[in-house]
Amino acid sequence: MTRGILVAGNESVLGRAIEVEAAKRVHKYVSAFITNRIAQPSAPLKEHLPERVEESRISLDWNPGSPISARTLVLAAENRLEHIDEAILVCSPPAVRRPASQLLLADVEILVNDHVKGWFFLVKEIATVFANRKSGTLALVYYDATAVQESKDDMTDLLGASAAASFTAFTRSLLMAARGDPYVTMGFSAATPGDEAGFASFLFKHLDEGNMSKNGKLLTYGKLGIKSWWNNR
Repeated sequence: MTRGILVAGNESVLGRAIEVEAAKRVHKYVSAFITNRIAQPSAPLKEHLPERVEESRISLDWNPGSPISARTLVLAAENRLEHIDEAILVCSPPAVRRPASQLLLADVEILVNDHVKGWFFLVKEIATVFANRKSGTLALVYYDATAVQESKDDMTDLLGASAAASFTAFTRSLLMAARGDPYVTMGFSAATPGDEAGFASFLFKHLDEGNMSKNGKLLTYGKLGIKSWWNNR
């Protein structure tokens, strides 16, 4: 049976690294990425994806601020893949480095809609599908914002860091509630950006094992070690 993989999240180097790993494992996978819409955009991604990724990717539209769009995305992914076995949600929000007095209201609305609300809507739809099927793996992937050391010359990231913290808290709550679910929920974090290929390989190593005993666990890549969130609460 074909393995159905959905990758959704921010357009980022980490997202692309995960796509590369997905393309190594399946003939086709679905991706849905959030385009950076903030007024102070980050530098565009320069890396060209391998031809294998371009051939394997099925790109679907997703308006993260809309619950209807979340449902449409999940239904479309199921139609294209026949079923979703693994949903990988990648949170790597853009930084917005401005003093509080210079924050733009439009940026605040975009960050909340695209990088906070969207995750709740999408997880709700994925969890419904997995619960009904009594199988599936939900993987939530992020960088540990508390471990990232910014340069003293950098202006503080007020919005992106807040969106990342929201995703981190949401992930931990999902892990704590995962015991007894008929599907697997796993969290994956890394201390700092810089080794996205290694992080993506680490992620898929655990997904490939498909072990129900990892339900509710937070697995960290790098020097932080491995944690089982609900075992430690």
